[in-house]
Amino acid sequence: MNAPYLELNNLHVCHGSVEALRGINVRVNKGEIVAILGANGAGKTTTLATVSGLLRPRSGEILFEGESLHTLPSHTIVRRGITHSPEGRRVFNTLTVEENLDLGAYTNSNTVRAAEIQDWIFELFPRLEERLDQLAGTLSGGEQQMLAIARALMGDPKVLLLDEPSLGLAPILVRSIFESVREINERGVTVILVEQNARAALKIATRGYVMEVGKIVMEDKAENLLTNPDVQAAYLGGAE
Repeated sequence: MNAPYLELNNLHVCHGSVEALRGINVRVNKGEIVAILGANGAGKTTTLATVSGLLRPRSGEILFEGESLHTLPSHTIVRRGITHSPEGRRVFNTLTVEENLDLGAYTNSNTVRAAEIQDWIFELFPRLEERLDQLAGTLSGGEQQMLAIARALMGDPKVLLLDEPSLGLAPILVRSIFESVREINERGVTVILVEQNARAALKIATRGYVMEVGKIVMEDKAENLLTNPDVQAAYLGGAE
Protein backbone atom coordinates (compact mmCIF):
# COMPACT_ATOMS: atom_id res chain seq x y z
CA MET A 1 0.00 0.00 0.00
CA ASN A 2 1.34 3.44 -0.95
CA ALA A 3 2.15 5.90 1.82
CA PRO A 4 -0.39 8.73 2.23
CA TYR A 5 0.32 11.97 0.38
CA LEU A 6 -0.16 13.96 3.60
CA GLU A 7 -0.35 12.43 7.07
CA LEU A 8 -0.81 13.71 10.60
CA ASN A 9 0.55 11.28 13.17
CA ASN A 10 -0.43 11.49 16.85
CA LEU A 11 -0.66 15.27 16.62
CA HIS A 12 -1.01 17.25 19.86
CA VAL A 13 -1.53 21.03 19.69
CA CYS A 14 -2.16 23.47 22.54
CA HIS A 15 -3.69 26.93 22.72
CA GLY A 16 -1.92 28.15 25.85
CA SER A 17 -2.79 25.61 28.54
CA VAL A 18 -5.73 24.17 26.58
CA GLU A 19 -5.05 21.05 24.51
CA ALA A 20 -6.86 21.72 21.21
CA LEU A 21 -5.74 18.57 19.39
CA ARG A 22 -5.36 15.38 21.38
CA GLY A 23 -3.32 12.94 19.37
CA ILE A 24 -5.17 13.01 16.06
CA ASN A 25 -4.25 10.81 13.10
CA VAL A 26 -5.34 11.87 9.61
CA ARG A 27 -4.23 10.56 6.24
CA VAL A 28 -4.89 12.17 2.88
CA ASN A 29 -4.20 10.39 -0.39
CA LYS A 30 -3.21 12.22 -3.55
CA GLY A 31 -6.24 13.41 -5.52
CA GLU A 32 -8.77 13.10 -2.70
CA ILE A 33 -11.20 15.56 -1.18
CA VAL A 34 -11.10 14.83 2.55
CA ALA A 35 -13.78 16.46 4.70
CA ILE A 36 -13.22 17.22 8.39
CA LEU A 37 -16.50 17.62 10.24
CA GLY A 38 -17.42 18.58 13.78
CA ALA A 39 -19.04 21.18 15.98
CA ASN A 40 -17.50 24.56 16.82
CA GLY A 41 -14.49 24.07 19.04
CA ALA A 42 -13.84 20.51 17.89
CA GLY A 43 -10.38 21.39 16.56
CA LYS A 44 -11.02 21.56 12.82
CA THR A 45 -9.56 25.02 12.21
CA THR A 46 -6.64 24.22 14.52
CA THR A 47 -5.88 21.17 12.38
CA LEU A 48 -5.63 23.23 9.19
CA ALA A 49 -3.63 25.99 10.89
CA THR A 50 -1.13 23.40 12.12
CA VAL A 51 -0.75 21.85 8.67
CA SER A 52 -0.09 25.29 7.16
CA GLY A 53 2.50 26.16 9.82
CA LEU A 54 0.52 28.87 11.59
CA LEU A 55 0.54 26.75 14.77
CA ARG A 56 3.26 24.44 16.07
CA PRO A 57 2.44 21.00 17.45
CA ARG A 58 3.48 20.15 20.98
CA SER A 59 4.18 16.62 19.79
CA GLY A 60 3.51 14.34 16.85
CA GLU A 61 4.42 14.88 13.24
CA ILE A 62 3.09 16.02 9.88
CA LEU A 63 4.53 14.36 6.78
CA PHE A 64 4.00 15.56 3.22
CA GLU A 65 5.27 13.39 0.38
CA GLY A 66 7.16 11.47 3.04
CA GLU A 67 9.05 14.48 4.43
CA SER A 68 8.55 16.36 7.71
CA LEU A 69 6.39 19.46 7.43
CA HIS A 70 5.74 20.40 11.06
CA THR A 71 9.16 22.00 11.63
CA LEU A 72 8.96 24.31 8.61
CA PRO A 73 7.85 27.98 8.59
CA SER A 74 4.56 28.72 6.87
CA HIS A 75 6.07 30.43 3.80
CA THR A 76 8.21 27.35 3.14
CA ILE A 77 5.12 25.15 3.46
CA VAL A 78 3.43 27.29 0.77
CA ARG A 79 6.46 26.79 -1.47
CA ARG A 80 6.22 23.04 -0.84
CA GLY A 81 2.73 23.16 -2.35
CA ILE A 82 0.21 23.59 0.48
CA THR A 83 -1.95 26.73 0.52
CA HIS A 84 -4.70 27.80 2.90
CA SER A 85 -8.01 29.60 2.36
CA PRO A 86 -8.88 30.59 5.94
CA GLU A 87 -12.16 30.78 7.78
CA GLY A 88 -13.75 34.22 7.43
CA ARG A 89 -12.11 34.79 3.99
CA ARG A 90 -9.59 37.36 5.29
CA VAL A 91 -9.16 39.10 1.98
CA PHE A 92 -7.21 42.36 2.02
CA ASN A 93 -10.12 44.79 1.99
CA THR A 94 -8.17 47.90 0.97
CA LEU A 95 -6.47 46.17 -1.97
CA THR A 96 -8.05 45.42 -5.32
CA VAL A 97 -9.03 41.95 -6.48
CA GLU A 98 -5.98 41.92 -8.76
CA GLU A 99 -3.65 42.93 -5.90
CA ASN A 100 -5.08 40.17 -3.70
CA LEU A 101 -4.40 37.64 -6.46
CA ASP A 102 -0.87 38.96 -6.94
CA LEU A 103 -0.19 38.45 -3.24
CA GLY A 104 -1.36 34.86 -3.55
CA ALA A 105 1.25 34.29 -6.25
CA TYR A 106 4.19 35.72 -4.28
CA THR A 107 5.90 32.32 -3.91
CA ASN A 108 5.35 31.43 -7.57
CA SER A 109 8.40 32.64 -9.51
CA ASN A 110 7.13 31.08 -12.74
CA THR A 111 5.28 34.00 -14.34
CA VAL A 112 4.04 31.89 -17.24
CA ARG A 113 2.51 29.38 -14.83
CA ALA A 114 1.03 32.20 -12.72
CA ALA A 115 -0.66 33.62 -15.83
CA GLU A 116 -2.05 30.16 -16.68
CA ILE A 117 -3.45 29.79 -13.17
CA GLN A 118 -5.05 33.23 -13.32
CA ASP A 119 -6.72 32.36 -16.63
CA TRP A 120 -8.07 29.17 -15.05
CA ILE A 121 -9.32 31.14 -12.02
CA PHE A 122 -11.25 33.47 -14.34
CA GLU A 123 -12.88 30.43 -15.96
CA LEU A 124 -13.75 29.15 -12.49
CA PHE A 125 -14.87 32.52 -11.08
CA PRO A 126 -15.76 34.86 -13.98
CA ARG A 127 -17.00 37.53 -11.58
CA LEU A 128 -13.48 38.07 -10.28
CA GLU A 129 -12.25 39.03 -13.76
CA GLU A 130 -15.13 41.49 -14.03
CA ARG A 131 -14.09 43.06 -10.71
CA LEU A 132 -10.29 43.07 -11.06
CA ASP A 133 -9.95 46.77 -10.24
CA GLN A 134 -12.56 46.74 -7.46
CA LEU A 135 -11.52 46.92 -3.79
CA ALA A 136 -11.93 43.52 -2.16
CA GLY A 137 -13.77 45.08 0.78
CA THR A 138 -16.59 46.21 -1.52
CA LEU A 139 -17.28 42.69 -2.88
CA SER A 140 -20.26 40.64 -1.76
CA GLY A 141 -19.69 37.79 0.71
CA GLY A 142 -19.82 35.21 -2.07
CA GLU A 143 -17.36 37.16 -4.20
CA GLN A 144 -14.99 37.53 -1.25
CA GLN A 145 -15.12 33.75 -0.75
CA MET A 146 -14.30 33.23 -4.42
CA LEU A 147 -11.37 35.63 -4.01
CA ALA A 148 -10.09 33.86 -0.90
CA ILE A 149 -10.07 30.53 -2.73
CA ALA A 150 -8.57 32.11 -5.87
CA ARG A 151 -5.80 33.76 -3.85
CA ALA A 152 -4.87 30.36 -2.40
CA LEU A 153 -4.92 28.82 -5.89
CA MET A 154 -2.49 31.45 -7.20
CA GLY A 155 0.22 29.69 -5.15
CA ASP A 156 -0.16 26.68 -7.51
CA PRO A 157 -0.94 24.25 -4.68
CA LYS A 158 -0.67 20.49 -4.64
CA VAL A 159 -2.92 20.55 -1.55
CA LEU A 160 -5.57 23.19 -0.85
CA LEU A 161 -6.76 23.70 2.74
CA LEU A 162 -10.30 25.12 2.74
CA ASP A 163 -11.78 26.35 6.02
CA GLU A 164 -15.56 26.91 6.06
CA PRO A 165 -15.98 28.08 2.45
CA SER A 166 -19.80 28.15 2.69
CA LEU A 167 -19.98 30.16 5.94
CA GLY A 168 -22.57 32.92 5.75
CA LEU A 169 -23.47 32.35 2.11
CA ALA A 170 -26.93 31.98 0.56
CA PRO A 171 -27.83 28.42 -0.50
CA ILE A 172 -27.46 29.13 -4.23
CA LEU A 173 -23.94 30.45 -3.64
CA VAL A 174 -23.10 27.47 -1.44
CA ARG A 175 -23.91 25.13 -4.32
CA SER A 176 -21.74 27.21 -6.66
CA ILE A 177 -18.78 27.21 -4.26
CA PHE A 178 -18.93 23.45 -3.74
CA GLU A 179 -19.14 22.86 -7.50
CA SER A 180 -16.02 25.01 -7.85
CA VAL A 181 -14.25 22.91 -5.20
CA ARG A 182 -15.11 19.79 -7.18
CA GLU A 183 -13.68 21.38 -10.35
CA ILE A 184 -10.50 22.39 -8.51
CA ASN A 185 -10.07 18.80 -7.37
CA GLU A 186 -10.68 17.49 -10.89
CA ARG A 187 -7.79 19.68 -12.06
CA GLY A 188 -5.49 17.64 -9.83
CA VAL A 189 -5.50 19.58 -6.56
CA THR A 190 -5.92 17.51 -3.40
CA VAL A 191 -8.37 19.22 -1.01
CA ILE A 192 -8.82 19.15 2.76
CA LEU A 193 -12.21 20.67 3.49
CA VAL A 194 -13.34 21.87 6.92
CA GLU A 195 -17.04 22.60 6.74
CA GLN A 196 -20.06 23.04 9.01
CA ASN A 197 -22.35 22.16 6.09
CA ALA A 198 -21.64 18.47 6.53
CA ARG A 199 -24.09 17.22 3.92
CA ALA A 200 -22.69 19.43 1.14
CA ALA A 201 -19.12 18.55 2.10
CA LEU A 202 -19.72 14.80 2.15
CA LYS A 203 -21.46 14.90 -1.22
CA ILE A 204 -18.22 15.99 -2.91
CA ALA A 205 -15.70 14.32 -0.57
CA THR A 206 -13.91 11.02 -1.01
CA ARG A 207 -13.57 10.36 2.71
CA GLY A 208 -14.38 12.14 5.93
CA TYR A 209 -13.28 12.48 9.52
CA VAL A 210 -15.50 13.51 12.43
CA MET A 211 -13.88 15.45 15.29
CA GLU A 212 -15.10 15.97 18.82
CA VAL A 213 -13.17 17.97 21.43
CA GLY A 214 -9.80 17.62 19.73
CA LYS A 215 -10.09 13.94 18.84
CA ILE A 216 -11.02 11.97 15.74
CA VAL A 217 -14.06 9.91 16.70
CA MET A 218 -15.00 8.55 13.29
CA GLU A 219 -13.41 7.99 9.88
CA ASP A 220 -15.06 6.48 6.82
CA LYS A 221 -15.83 6.87 3.14
CA ALA A 222 -17.97 9.93 2.53
CA GLU A 223 -20.95 7.94 1.27
CA ASN A 224 -20.92 5.82 4.43
CA LEU A 225 -20.82 8.88 6.68
CA LEU A 226 -23.78 10.37 4.80
CA THR A 227 -25.90 7.34 5.70
CA ASN A 228 -24.49 6.80 9.20
CA PRO A 229 -27.35 7.35 11.73
CA ASP A 230 -25.04 8.95 14.33
CA VAL A 231 -23.63 11.39 11.79
CA GLN A 232 -27.10 12.14 10.47
CA ALA A 233 -28.42 12.87 13.94
CA ALA A 234 -25.46 15.03 15.00
CA TYR A 235 -24.49 16.87 11.81
CA LEU A 236 -27.04 16.33 9.05
CA GLY A 237 -30.27 17.23 10.80
CA GLY A 238 -31.49 13.64 10.75
CA ALA A 239 -32.07 11.37 7.79
CA GLU A 240 -33.47 12.84 4.59
